Amino acid sequence: MTVNCKGNLIDLKNPKIMGVLNSTPDSFYDGGKYMNPEASIAQVAKMINDGATFIDVGAYSSRPGAAHVSLTEELRRIIPIVETLRKEFPSILLSIDTFRAQVAKECIEAGASLINDISAASLDKNMMQTVAELKVPYIMMHMKGTPQQMQQHTDYEHLLNDVLYYFSEKISKAHAHGINDVIIDPGFGFSKTLAQNYELMQKLDLFKITEKPILVGISRKSMIYKLLKTDAKNALNGTSVLHTIALLKGAHILRVHDVKEAAECIEIVAQTELTNNSF
Repeated sequence: MTVNCKGNLIDLKNPKIMGVLNSTPDSFYDGGKYMNPEASIAQVAKMINDGATFIDVGAYSSRPGAAHVSLTEELRRIIPIVETLRKEFPSILLSIDTFRAQVAKECIEAGASLINDISAASLDKNMMQTVAELKVPYIMMHMKGTPQQMQQHTDYEHLLNDVLYYFSEKISKAHAHGINDVIIDPGFGFSKTLAQNYELMQKLDLFKITEKPILVGISRKSMIYKLLKTDAKNALNGTSVLHTIALLKGAHILRVHDVKEAAECIEIVAQTELTNNSF
C-alpha cells in the first residue's frame, strides 16, 4: 500500500509516523508553542530525527469548542511556517491540517505535500476538486458538524456501520473527482463519546474493508486522560498503549505529538510480528 507525495512514493506496508506541529495559540496540548518559525524549526528537526515521515501543520485548532479562525488569519499563521520548513528541510513531507480549499491550495503551492481534512470536504464544497487539481494525497476524517459543536452530534444508529457508510460515500466522491491517494481517519475524539471512541478502537481492523490506508490520531486525547483521570500532559503512557493496539489492528499512520515513543511502539510491534511469523 503506497501514497504518492509529489513524486515521493511512500510505502505504508511498514507503519509511518506523522508528527504534529500546531501553529495555534489554543490547541489542547501544545497550543502557542510553535507559532514562530524558530520554534517550529527546532521541533521539526527533533521529530524528523526521532523518526517522523510526515509533519502535520495546522493553524486552526479543532479541539472541542475551539474558537473560529478566519481564512485570512489561518493563512497568516500557516504560510510562513510552510515556507520556512521547506527552506530549512527541502525534502520534508508536509501535511496541511485544514478544511479550507484555499488554504490547501496556497500551502501546496508553498511546498506542502498532502492535505489532512477533518471534515472530508463537508465544510468546503471546493475541497475535493482542489485536491484533485493539486494531485496530492487526501486524508479524510470522520466528523459530524463543526469543531465548535461536534460533541453535540454523538447519536448513531449503529456507530461502526454509520462511520463505514460515511467513508464509502466520501471515497466514492473522491474517486469521482480523480483523487488517487485517499487515507481515512476514523476521527477519534470527534463527534464521539468516550465509550464510542473505544468501540471504534476495538473494531479498527474492520476499516480494512475500505482498502485504504488508516491513519489514527489519538495522541494525548481526552479519551485517554479522562479515562485515567489525569490530563493531556500526563497521557503519554496511555497514548503508547493505544498506539500499540492501533498498530496490531492495522493502522498505517500514527499522528502523534511524541515521535520517539511512537517509533518505539512500531519497532516493538514489528518485532513481535516477525517472531510470530517465524513459527
